[in-house]
Amino acid sequence: MAFARAVRRPIGVFYYSASGRFSSGNEYSTVASKLENLSQNKSSVLLSGYTTSPVRGFGNFLRSFSSGAPAVSDQMSLIKQLRERTSAPIKDVKASLVECNWDLDAAQKDLRKRGKVLASKKSSRTAAEGMLAVAQNEGKVAVIELNCETDFVARNEIFQYLALAMAKHALLVETSSQQVSGVFPFGPELFEEFKLNLDHPKVSGETTVSNAVTEVAAIMGENVKFRRGFLLSKSSAGVLSAYLHTSPQPGLGRIAGIVSLEVEGENTQLEAIQRVGSELAMHVVAAKPLFLSKDLVSSEAIANEREILKSQAESTGKSQMAVEKIVEGRLRKYFEEVALMEQKFIVNDAINIKTLVDNLSKEVGSPVKVSNFLRVEVGEGIERLEASDEPVAQTA
Repeated sequence: MAFARAVRRPIGVFYYSASGRFSSGNEYSTVASKLENLSQNKSSVLLSGYTTSPVRGFGNFLRSFSSGAPAVSDQMSLIKQLRERTSAPIKDVKASLVECNWDLDAAQKDLRKRGKVLASKKSSRTAAEGMLAVAQNEGKVAVIELNCETDFVARNEIFQYLALAMAKHALLVETSSQQVSGVFPFGPELFEEFKLNLDHPKVSGETTVSNAVTEVAAIMGENVKFRRGFLLSKSSAGVLSAYLHTSPQPGLGRIAGIVSLEVEGENTQLEAIQRVGSELAMHVVAAKPLFLSKDLVSSEAIANEREILKSQAESTGKSQMAVEKIVEGRLRKYFEEVALMEQKFIVNDAINIKTLVDNLSKEVGSPVKVSNFLRVEVGEGIERLEASDEPVAQTA
């Protein structure tokens, strides 16, 4: 108890001397007067321009720093509004608001500038995740690949909205005048300066593909880039069918299969043709064909495969005649694996794709043929440099 009273006594002396209420008749008057003079001297140095009371002066001093900022509740409201507008991290949202003296519109512009600088810094990082977006009209199917660094961003609705908008716009890409039907690939150099008209709460207005991608990259905080696109067109008498695997919503997926069927003459049984076309598009995704038919397998691919098969057969120690038979047998198996028309149908492996198309021709009463196909997968051909601190995106 004595120790506690001893501790409290100097605190009491300081309090009363600072407030000017200490009586000269008190037993601590001498000490108090000295402390009061010391307090007044310090307050005149530290709190110059304020009242001589240190308590009241310090409150005024603090209020002078907060007089330009809105109340805490208003600050939280502004942070929430800017966050809803931009989806930027709260830390960046608050920093921009403070920088712009809590002006909402100015802070939004500041965030966009910050985001573009950040997106530029991250543009060299590997972007092997993402989405394929598919759009289709009466005569064409467009596929675009939009990449990002993580599947978390690939699932984001802003990222997916941009991918779909780009695919719809890709239908306007003009193919070469000589090309009536077939697959037309295109890259960033052709597509990035095309104009998009976006209508999304976070990304809106008319802008180029390149600027839209940069803006979404700024919002996501990752490297986002348009990698490639394809247009598959058909002849006047034909059907285009598309299938998307791992599809979070219509028009989006990680693997796309597209098949073009041509029909001779006027045929009204389009339902049967479209049904088989959809099954073939699914088959392309699952079976991964590299060529349309055995005749279209490149001579280089055949030579390489024959050399590998011959080396394997010779290692068995059999005669040269036996080796040749083994090579030819395995080469037929190779064609069944890489040529679409030779592959076993995934829905019914008792028949191959050639037999399936022949049966369709009999069903509709007109010759039907597969004129083209396309298989695209997100990130294929990109080398993933996960061990590197500063990975570089590479495209096939």
